[in-house]
Amino acid sequence: MVFHTKGRPVAVLGAGVLGVKIACVWLAGGFDVNVRDPNRDQLSAARQHIDKDVLSMARALGTADRAPGKATFIQDMKCAVQNAWLVIESVPEHLELKKSVFQELSNLVRSDCILGSNSSSFKSSLMLENVDSLVRRRCLNIHYTMPPEIRAVELMTSTYTEESVFTTLMEIHTYIGLKPVVAKSESTGIILGRLWAAVKREALSILSEDICTPQDLDSIWLEMFLGNNRGPCRMMDAVGLDTVKLIEENYISERNLDRSKTVDFLEENYISQGKLGLKSQAGGFYETRDVST
Repeated sequence: MVFHTKGRPVAVLGAGVLGVKIACVWLAGGFDVNVRDPNRDQLSAARQHIDKDVLSMARALGTADRAPGKATFIQDMKCAVQNAWLVIESVPEHLELKKSVFQELSNLVRSDCILGSNSSSFKSSLMLENVDSLVRRRCLNIHYTMPPEIRAVELMTSTYTEESVFTTLMEIHTYIGLKPVVAKSESTGIILGRLWAAVKREALSILSEDICTPQDLDSIWLEMFLGNNRGPCRMMDAVGLDTVKLIEENYISERNLDRSKTVDFLEENYISQGKLGLKSQAGGFYETRDVST
């Protein structure tokens, strides 16, 4: 299958932290982007972030010599995706929500549109229950982490995905300054997510046993892994501790893991107190005023 991109936008569904980052990457690479979110205030905040960050994103990714794409902010799903060549869902990590999004998309997009999920905790095959077999061939996980700090993009089959989808996405992601890799088979967490999940679980277990403070844990991590300016606790704060909990709950269910020292610890000591990380005034592992340190 050949995918025609000229004159067609990328559509990003969800104007949260990662949705905005994903949109910025494609805009910096010279592609027009439709950012869709049903919440008008969320779209307004996304517009401000993108206007502020797109040029610095281009410099970081080595695409500053290109004219940035045009960003359009849309509440209506049909308008956002009807002419897109690529749709990336970045909605909250709830499987039933993602199933409904893919079902809706399958009836709205063109027959040569690629449908990607930014989820790392849910395999895209789980989202395709109500999607036609022909559409499934264009569906996959496309997982972005936190560009430009982390440029890796993980592409993972839905078990139905055509090889031409991977060829196209490998080429174009490289063109916009990212570093795509393909997971050879379906894996909950893909590659980075599985590594990071193990680090998160052990970090939370250490904290729950009161072995050290979040600051000391990050300090010793940075001493060992030089070149990364954020330790596990700052990274979880950046993602959002509520999102960390949702992702971990899926691992717990699938692998029959103990939850007492991970999601229960998070809920009792942070989330129930409104401490969600950088997105909340109450902070998370770090106080909000500490984010620049």
